[in-house]
Amino acid sequence: MEYYKIPGTDLDVSRIALGTWAIGGWMWGGTDENESIETIHAAFDKGVNIIDTAPVYGFGKSEEIVGKAVAAFGNRDKISLSTKATLDWTENDKIKRNGSRDRIMKEVEDSLKRLKTDTIDIYYVHWPDSSRPISETAKAMRELYDQSVIKAVGVSNFTQDQMEAFQKECPLHLCQPPFNIFERDIEKDIKPYCQQKDITLMTYGAICRGLLSGKISKDTQFKGDDLRNADPKFKEPRFSGYLEAVQKLEDLAGKRFNKSLLAFSLRWIFEKGIPVAIWGGRKPSHLEPLDDIFGWSMDLATLSAVETILAQTVKQPVGPEFMAPPTGV
Repeated sequence: MEYYKIPGTDLDVSRIALGTWAIGGWMWGGTDENESIETIHAAFDKGVNIIDTAPVYGFGKSEEIVGKAVAAFGNRDKISLSTKATLDWTENDKIKRNGSRDRIMKEVEDSLKRLKTDTIDIYYVHWPDSSRPISETAKAMRELYDQSVIKAVGVSNFTQDQMEAFQKECPLHLCQPPFNIFERDIEKDIKPYCQQKDITLMTYGAICRGLLSGKISKDTQFKGDDLRNADPKFKEPRFSGYLEAVQKLEDLAGKRFNKSLLAFSLRWIFEKGIPVAIWGGRKPSHLEPLDDIFGWSMDLATLSAVETILAQTVKQPVGPEFMAPPTGV
């Protein structure tokens, strides 16, 4: 495992963060709590020391599982907990953005209880709320930071303009946008901006909702509320193009490096200059490829080959926009 010191903080985190959206069950077809706790412990055993969660992941379920797992494992002082605020589901379980001070203060108290901790290491604004000034949200986050309730401040799914407005009222240490071989919009502006301002990128969606695991085929069925039923990538005519890209990328990874597509996809993110990548596992066995991500690198010819494959196969690329929740009112 490799580690990264987040500028402006005393946090030294593993470059792989365990994501726990799927562990919460919501939009992923349910969850198994015992298996989820075993998965978190398996991540710790492999050197992962940062867990990323959010209240909305299972409406508190993910945070509760993380809290139980960390309490059972021990060593809380060596583990960084990352969670979020500003998504509200209190009206008929319909999710909307709510960046008000009141909402943030309620969420942080609830998260502290679920996580069984008195401090949150990294606290993100999950989505910007355009129904109110960003300054209101930023001032609330600044209040928590100044009180040492949170150790580091982050924003997720923000534009560059929104980050600039946020920083007028509050320090900003991290940015959490989507980024993987198939979803790369941040290369246009977010990534260079964060690198220039020393804002740590901790990206999500590393294997693009399982597409880059190499285990999805045309016959794969997604059950219940699985969000992939709404993802345009998993619908024709796009689906066939993405699966063709997956096959060619898998061949490239195997023939050139003797690596799995999953390990290759994570390594690619690091080769692109991303300090920390979030990767969500649901079973202990899902973490086995962790050992194959570090200790090697890609040459320019390989990075160029990836671009060629994408140009040949993904004719109608689409991002993760379908996941964006409505703005609060």
